[in-house]
Amino acid sequence: MSDPSHALEETVTRDVTRALEEDVGTGDLTVRLVPEDRIGHARLMTRESGVLCGAEWFNRTFEELDPDVEIFWHHKDGDDITADTSLCEIEGRARALLTAERTAMNFVQLLSAVATKARIFARAVQGTSARIVDTRKTLPGLRMAQKYAVRVGGAFNHRIGLFDGILVKENHILAAGGIRQAMRVAMHQQSADVMVQIEVETLEQLREALDAGAKDILLDNFDLAKMREAVAINANRAQLEASGGVNLKTVRAIAETGVHRISVGSLTKDVTALDLSMRFIHH
Repeated sequence: MSDPSHALEETVTRDVTRALEEDVGTGDLTVRLVPEDRIGHARLMTRESGVLCGAEWFNRTFEELDPDVEIFWHHKDGDDITADTSLCEIEGRARALLTAERTAMNFVQLLSAVATKARIFARAVQGTSARIVDTRKTLPGLRMAQKYAVRVGGAFNHRIGLFDGILVKENHILAAGGIRQAMRVAMHQQSADVMVQIEVETLEQLREALDAGAKDILLDNFDLAKMREAVAINANRAQLEASGGVNLKTVRAIAETGVHRISVGSLTKDVTALDLSMRFIHH
């Protein structure tokens, strides 16, 4: 079994290295205005309430430029944070603090926004049996970071990518020659620990998928009445996931139909970054 902490460390290292290369390139031209031996003290503030996420990315960004930097967090990932409060204090070489500032904040403002949205959706379905799950609609290169943020917010990850689960969609069904044919090949070729999910658009397709032995079915753009009927037809033979038309106005009613999961692409796709600022302070 893989070590989750090691996987997270690898993700953080990869993301930060790439981000600093992108931003700093051959060197920070503006920071040369600051004396090389100057020590700086700064404070990270949030102007909005939300859920903190991304501290490891923030720390690593500064550490890459100043191994002796000291960062004192007032909160940890997963904590609810309040507008106009301090998140952490940073002390280190002033040049490093200035160069790392934007990259470090980019990670925290994005991941905190994802975690915040995930928590809002997770709380909206509390008391039902439904779980909120994410999708592959992530920012290129930041999928593992965003999926970490989804978990921090209290929602759940679906498959990571095309390599660790099968989702048989409409085009796959057409190309394979039908639901039965697609399911037969998928179930025959994959090991038992690989998720095989099939998307259906009608109740007739749902029945056909169940008859073909499907254990994980995606209900694509079903209205509430059809969703309730699908739950009755399924009778807990397969895991049912609702997708399409999900927002904060509809998610509770969808959860109350009895589906097992609700996938929400907007957790990682339609994200407005949390409003943060970092200011140097005098000591």
